[in-house]
Amino acid sequence: MLLKSYTKRIVRVECNPSFESVHCIAHLEQNIEKVLPYLNASLGGFEYLKDPPAVTFKASGKLITVQGEQIAVNALKNEKEADKIIEWLKSEINEAWTNRDQITPSYKGQAKPNMIDILKLLPKTNCKACGQATCMVFATMLASGAKSPEDCPEMENEFLQKLKTYLDQFQFE
Repeated sequence: MLLKSYTKRIVRVECNPSFESVHCIAHLEQNIEKVLPYLNASLGGFEYLKDPPAVTFKASGKLITVQGEQIAVNALKNEKEADKIIEWLKSEINEAWTNRDQITPSYKGQAKPNMIDILKLLPKTNCKACGQATCMVFATMLASGAKSPEDCPEMENEFLQKLKTYLDQFQFE
């Protein structure tokens, strides 16, 4: 077992107190840097950085970044959800390490959606109904997987379907 223990810290976004979500930082008691390429290969990391080594995953609208001595998870409902994700990830880390002889390590991330291609499909009204200041900000959030097409209430069905088709070619889960 590579990862045995960690301590976690739950934080609220200070710059915008109206945000209801919390973030979790898990400080790992063991350095797991050597498992990152195997974890990236087994879970299909969204982004892989070599220096310093880190892999980012997207799952259920959350960004999860794993580094040698910490795990960060954003947009959580509460501490219970944080515990569930961190424990799942701990299990995945240890499984990847145990099975590393059968896994080809990966040092690359997935293809990413193009923000401009997304913006072309949005209404470009800057109505703020999605909670973002502009359609460009919303497009950036869609490209990163932090928002979904359904979060735009002004989107016409034809463009919604085109946007979903475009985004379906990229793995966000």
